[in-house]
Order: sequence, then C-alpha cells, then structure tokens
Amino acid sequence: MKFNLKTAGLTASLLLASSLAVAEPDAYRIDDSHSFANWSIRHVASKTSGTFSDIKGKILIDANDLSKSSVEAKINMLSVNSSHAKRDEHIKKPEYLDVEKFAEMTFVSKKIEAKSNTEGVMVGVLTMHGVSKEMTFPFKVLGFGTDPWGGYRAGFEARTSVKASDFGFAWPLVKDAPVGDDIEITLLIEGVKLPPENPIAKKY
Repeated sequence: MKFNLKTAGLTASLLLASSLAVAEPDAYRIDDSHSFANWSIRHVASKTSGTFSDIKGKILIDANDLSKSSVEAKINMLSVNSSHAKRDEHIKKPEYLDVEKFAEMTFVSKKIEAKSNTEGVMVGVLTMHGVSKEMTFPFKVLGFGTDPWGGYRAGFEARTSVKASDFGFAWPLVKDAPVGDDIEITLLIEGVKLPPENPIAKKY
C-alpha cells in the first residue's frame, strides 16, 4: 500500500509538471520583413498614409489563455515610408518626427484582457518622441501555421489611434495646420516561433 501511495504521488507530480510545461506561453520573434505599423493622418482635405517597416520585438502567447500573453516591440522611426521619398525626408525632420533625436518608438504591454481565444484588448505603455503614455489596443489573433521554410508562425492585427499633440508634437497646434492631430494606426504583425532554449526568446 505504501508503494502504491508513493507511485500515485509520483504520477500526480509528473502530471502536474507536464500540465505546467504545456501552460507555458510560446515565444515568437517579430519578423520585420513581414510586419508593418501602418498609419494614416489628415493632410489638408484628404489623408496621407504610410508604414514603418522596421519592427523588432518578442511576443509571448498562450493560445489557450490570451490573458497570460505579453508583447515588447520597438519601431525604427527611420523606416517611415509614405511611398514618396521627398515627403519621407520631410517627415523625418525636427518639424515632424525628429528622427535624429527620437529614433525609436517602443511598446511594452502591461496586461491583456481576453475576449475569446482569438480576440482581446492589450494595455501597455507607448513611448514616442520622448513621451510615455498608457495606450489600449484591441487586437485579433489571425492564426498559426507552418511556413515554407519549416518554421512555425503566428499572425496578429491590432488597431488604435493616438493624438500627436499628446506626445509633444507641435505641428497640430499651428493654426490651420495642413497635417492633422489624429493618427490612425494598424499593426500587422507576423511572429516566428522560437525554441524554448533559444536565448533570443529572453532578449530580442
């Protein structure tokens, strides 16, 4: 009887350890060649749009419980692209993004509220132009799948809007400013799954 109790205890411990291992979130490296931070903003009587294509970071995702997931990302402001080279150079100047002084935008999640297994709301701190503010991003998990190179990927989409003036940008404060204050943002993120022992999973 003593042997059976020990065996049962050992079995229970192994099952618990196994369940905890399964519950660990999977780590994904943001693939900047397939990820985009798209934006649009009013210009005079219409809108101008573009993207930031240089995005790096990591995503920890628990597909069974999104509330246990987290995100850390940084965007290279020099990668701004509005499909017009002369305009892009203007956008980078101190009058607008001031990329020489503020070369990166960062986001670090604080909590995630899961609405389902594929949708939720992400709350975190966005730092841009030297100003940090708490932001909310509704997001969707677009799916998971094997890529053509033998890797495994996950896709995400998030949308939000920010006021440039909240981050210390002066252009919207000018009377009859040709460029608006409200910036609409759509994040299209693709991540490559990392093995647990990969050190990049801890530091991107």
